[in-house]
Amino acid sequence: MNVQFRLRTTVFFCTLSLSALLSLSHVTLASEFEISAMLGQMHSSDLITDNGTAIKVDSARNIAIGIAWQESNNGQGQILLNRVSHDFTSENNTHNVIDITYAHFNGVAMFRQQYYVTTISLGVGGAYLDADYGSDKLYPSATAAIGTRYEFYKNMTIVTELRGYATLINKDDAIFCQQALCRANFDNSLWTDSTISVGIAIKY
Repeated sequence: MNVQFRLRTTVFFCTLSLSALLSLSHVTLASEFEISAMLGQMHSSDLITDNGTAIKVDSARNIAIGIAWQESNNGQGQILLNRVSHDFTSENNTHNVIDITYAHFNGVAMFRQQYYVTTISLGVGGAYLDADYGSDKLYPSATAAIGTRYEFYKNMTIVTELRGYATLINKDDAIFCQQALCRANFDNSLWTDSTISVGIAIKY
């Protein structure tokens, strides 16, 4: 199972690397591009102990940075980075932290209303999970979002967003373990995060 997972992951990231090169070429050739920064609150999946008891993972503030380029009047390409640090308390009442960095290539569709714009976004990329007690791992990930945009000043826009992340993991990976001691385990093979964010975008 581990060999199959590694093979799927390798194929995924090779495909992703090719998409990255194509996306970066679009950024270089784009006549205008946009930089955005957002703050939000992110909610995640829970973990479990060795005997299957649930471990609650807290909601935490996240920060996101995006670089977008105009593909058409109603569409953008986007590179989005999102960072969050989740806390949880293990079975022996020890405080733990898992840092997650998401990186995705997104397509953003824009539906223009009278005073604002509704957006729908889909993307693929990776999630880098780093446990303070244990190890780190990179996994394939997908994301989807719905949001709004309101231009309050020339080339400056307020953005809001409801975004979800789904990350394919190997539940047997012991990234919360050191030697034979594990402070937590994955509950299943899909790690999810959801966030509500607000920020500002500046077009150049």
